[in-house]
Amino acid sequence: MQPHLVIYIFIGLLGLAIGSFLNVLIYRLPRDKKTIWDRSACPQCGDKIPFYYNLPLVSYLVLGGKCRSCKARISFRYPLVEFLNAVLYLFFLYHDGLAPTLPVHCFLASALIVIFFIDLEFQIIPDKITLPGIVIGLAVSLFINPPGIVNSLIGFIVGGGSLLGVAYLGEWLFKKEAMGGGDIKMAAMMGAFVGWQKVLLIFLGGAVIGMIVSIVWMSFSSKIRDQRVIPFGPFLAMAALIVIIYGDSILRFYIGTFLTS
Repeated sequence: MQPHLVIYIFIGLLGLAIGSFLNVLIYRLPRDKKTIWDRSACPQCGDKIPFYYNLPLVSYLVLGGKCRSCKARISFRYPLVEFLNAVLYLFFLYHDGLAPTLPVHCFLASALIVIFFIDLEFQIIPDKITLPGIVIGLAVSLFINPPGIVNSLIGFIVGGGSLLGVAYLGEWLFKKEAMGGGDIKMAAMMGAFVGWQKVLLIFLGGAVIGMIVSIVWMSFSSKIRDQRVIPFGPFLAMAALIVIIYGDSILRFYIGTFLTS
């Protein structure tokens, strides 16, 4: 039985509001700025933004995508993050209903959105997201099965350990850093939330998405050939969202096709 329309409206608005806060994290975390107590301000002129111009999506449309004071363009990332977070919350509400997994999946989706945009721009994954995420993932597994605490612990070890092994192997082979510490902690966080089977699916999905995006990007742009690195975090984030939604179906298909034949 699907939740009532009022619940969908509430969750959608909650997703927009939290999405607005995600924008604060995306802008301030990589710049080592306070994330809670300081009021929002224009990055260009520093003008403080009143609460009535800080409404998700609405304010961007009312202001025409420009600062009310200096008329500088407001990045389209702001409404995109708010909209994306709300859509994911609504999708998980439809997918999970009012099950205990709903807040867990919503939390993880928001964390992945922050990681996606920060890593895409700065090539870093903040510990302030991944380390609390690991603790929360392990804690909620005590009450939610699957994954359950045992699978969650194994997922934490397999997730972080696998990329740690890749990092050491890559450094030995290429004599330079092949995998950042942020990616390793992100993988450990995802493993704690989804368990070891699904975190392996995330690795596979992230590699496939990364390969496809890289091939397409290199085909249409010569600039990418001059860049030092393509961050892996955004690909893992996209794969993780797919696995959260379709992971059980993928595993059932694999087991039914390859292990029972």
